[in-house]
Amino acid sequence: MLIDFVNYVINGALIGLLYALIAMGFAVIYRASKVFNFAQGELVVFGGFVVWWLVVNLGLPLYVGLPLAFVIAAAFGLLIERMFFSRLVGESVFAMVMVTIGLLILIRGVVLLLFGPQVRPFPIVFDLAPIIFGEIFIPRSLLYGGIITVAAGLGLSWFFDRTRLGLKMTAVAEDHQVALSLGISVRASIAFAWILGSVLSTLGAVIYLSGKSLNFLASDIGLTALPVALLAGLESVSGLLIAGIIVGIVQGLAVAYLDPWVGGAVGSILPFVIMLGILFVRPTGMFGWKTIERV
Repeated sequence: MLIDFVNYVINGALIGLLYALIAMGFAVIYRASKVFNFAQGELVVFGGFVVWWLVVNLGLPLYVGLPLAFVIAAAFGLLIERMFFSRLVGESVFAMVMVTIGLLILIRGVVLLLFGPQVRPFPIVFDLAPIIFGEIFIPRSLLYGGIITVAAGLGLSWFFDRTRLGLKMTAVAEDHQVALSLGISVRASIAFAWILGSVLSTLGAVIYLSGKSLNFLASDIGLTALPVALLAGLESVSGLLIAGIIVGIVQGLAVAYLDPWVGGAVGSILPFVIMLGILFVRPTGMFGWKTIERV
């Protein structure tokens, strides 16, 4: 039926925007350090457990617990940068990427140590009742999350392209030594990127987990957001919005129409197939920058 198709498209697009929000964490850190953060999903889980601890375990109201969770997430991002990445300024990109892989394992271990493997009830941030337009059903968390994602994407795009700090962060990503020679603080730029990436991850956790269950396996959304990040190109924050909508709709339609025919799994695989197809044609992604080197 046509109405079912419309529901799949709308909800797929909104889920795709959630992926785009998670992918913004990849892009922000990459724009400042040229490092792909493999621990992005673990930052989402850490932010989710912080919200749970403050709101459910300590009983703080949402209007107190959520802002405090963002502050803790920002402090955690700064701690990561000071402990690991401030010592790697000027080192190879490969070394910094390997640190993010170690960070993935470390954060997962810390979460399991502090909170255990038990499933926790995440607080209801958005009303669970869907918004209904005729026969179209839209979850409130996805709708509000989509609006927040679009605002965040446009705001970050403006920040990186129009502000002095954003341009400095882009210069740092190009070459640490050149940025230092220009008087740009590489450590400060990378620290701000990790703070911003951690806050975005916590915001993604709030939208993704509102009214659901929470455990360390929620980090899988970081892997799900990977096709969005690579499809758009890690330099383009606003491009993530378009890539997220594409991936979300493709995944939603595949789950609805292809999975029943083959017994499942097509919906989870197809976004990666599309990503690989685009990268074969344009390795920098749809909106990524092409690098031109003169010899």
